[in-house]
Amino acid sequence: MECDVCGQAMWRWPVAPTAWEEEIWSCLWCHAATHVGGEWFEISRPPYLPIEMRWEKAVADGLAAGVSHAFGIFDKTLCGIQEAGMSPSDYWWLPERENACDACRKAAGVIDDRWPESTRGEDARVSVARRL
Repeated sequence: MECDVCGQAMWRWPVAPTAWEEEIWSCLWCHAATHVGGEWFEISRPPYLPIEMRWEKAVADGLAAGVSHAFGIFDKTLCGIQEAGMSPSDYWWLPERENACDACRKAAGVIDDRWPESTRGEDARVSVARRL
């Protein structure tokens, strides 16, 4: 599958099919996501979100205390750390905080710059609803 934001190849998440047979695809270049299948959509493309609303804080036993990392895709932080059992928390990763990982902050900025202005509007990414 090709990313509708940047044109790069997308990778399918290696997860077991859900009851609604949903697949999740992510772009490793711009981190756009596309959901295929599911209960309500045939294709769902979440819109662009600014950096401070886009990433959850990563949680894992092996992460250094006192440093806040952004949870990326494929169970890695934006700076590339991968720990067993890592997951996103219920809280936003806030790049402006003093304890935010500098490498995650830089990666978030690079990823954000990869989204063309034309794809940043709320309705810029088209989702296709299933007809009933």
